[in-house]
Amino acid sequence: MSTTLVVFGATGDLARRKLVPALFTLHCKGRLPDDLRIIGFARSELTQATYCGSVWASMKDYADLICQEDAWSVFMQRIWFVQGDLSNREDVARLEAVLSDVERDETEANRLYYLSIGPALYEPAIASLSAAGMNREANGWRRIVIEKPFGSDRASAQELDGVLHAAFDESQIYRIDHYLGKETVQNLLAFRFANTMFEPVWSREYVEQVQVTVAEEVDIGARAGYYDGSGALRDMVQNHLLQLLTLVAMEPPSSMEAGALRNEKVGLLRAVRRWDSAGEAAQNAVAGQYEGYAATAGVATGSATPTYAALRLFIDTERWRGVPFYLRTGKAMAEKVTEIVVQFQKSAHTLFASEDGDEQANMLGLCLQPDEGVHLRFQVKVPDRSSVTAPYDMEFHYQATFPDQSIPEAYERLLEDALRGDASLFIRSDQIAESWAIVDPLLEAWSAHGASPRPYHRGSWGPAAADSLVAELGHRWLHTCSGHG
Repeated sequence: MSTTLVVFGATGDLARRKLVPALFTLHCKGRLPDDLRIIGFARSELTQATYCGSVWASMKDYADLICQEDAWSVFMQRIWFVQGDLSNREDVARLEAVLSDVERDETEANRLYYLSIGPALYEPAIASLSAAGMNREANGWRRIVIEKPFGSDRASAQELDGVLHAAFDESQIYRIDHYLGKETVQNLLAFRFANTMFEPVWSREYVEQVQVTVAEEVDIGARAGYYDGSGALRDMVQNHLLQLLTLVAMEPPSSMEAGALRNEKVGLLRAVRRWDSAGEAAQNAVAGQYEGYAATAGVATGSATPTYAALRLFIDTERWRGVPFYLRTGKAMAEKVTEIVVQFQKSAHTLFASEDGDEQANMLGLCLQPDEGVHLRFQVKVPDRSSVTAPYDMEFHYQATFPDQSIPEAYERLLEDALRGDASLFIRSDQIAESWAIVDPLLEAWSAHGASPRPYHRGSWGPAAADSLVAELGHRWLHTCSGHG
């Protein structure tokens, strides 16, 4: 038995910066199957030697990898390169001939196809694979990995699903969102379900509000061609933020098996309250655009594309009914930070006064990046003061606790899981549909009303209207990982 990983778009940025370094790291850790072959497929006219040389040159940004040149010389023997155009069926048929020749002595030959290509090429690529018979599981499994975006709305996502399901069964399809491969994102499940002290209070009886923040200091940079047609809702909310929402709010799965885990995620998204009208959608969300965005090369004149989005959602389950979930994300913001903050309800019977005169609620901050860890804020009595308390943070930091263990790159875990056939951290088609069903009404509302996004300063926390969104229910934006939000 052998396994072949075919990377389509092998000379692209994703393959060079993420996929090959992740595979090389897994090789160095001894985590790849001994019989794994890696075939790069791209239009560039390269030999196997020149391809390997170009990929090794890109490793210069990875100091912990570039020092392992001896290991690279061994890893390089796994790599093949085939020149061709994925949308050209003759080129793909030639690739199939190469694969068949390599596998000719194998009784069982498994294949993982990774579409490291632009979404516009998905349909012709899948059609080419199907025409060449590369989807058929006659003598081994066949799996296909595709990257987000999974459509630009629910209708286009369903069209993409139709294309995929015409060639592959759902069990063969691995939709990848690299956020789910992050170690600290995976730790959300362990934090909730491996600690009995938290799960009993993880409900509306004890929780006042939940906030999810994914803020980026950088602006759109050279991504204007993609970003101006996407914006914050499509680029971040529909996928990353809603993924985090499912992990923090879903019901406990019966097991960590992929089907059980994914069923609970879908169930959670279905319980998110839908907006009845475009007006209601607009009242529960804020769009923003950082100053200077419209002057960026490649951005359309007068573009109304939001670079910031804040949403207020409610989940109509017995566990969460009435608890607001605030989601926000933006470019060119004050800090790079991804965090989830759970604010617990204040005590109904207060016996102590707060040192600053403001009754402080207990808060739990789950910091996903850049300072991975957990912050638990509780009240302590101030020494030599009668019945006066002050907040204190109890902190856990991954780097301090595990100084000799680096946090792996997301693609390491996801590639390893795809090769093993573990779909737990990959996204099922019904989850994609439900996430678009949440976001679509807001996209339509912002488009129909023709309102310009609210401007905000670079290096700020977004437009003032976002502060008003949370203030309507007596809340403010919370920031526990560092600084102040």
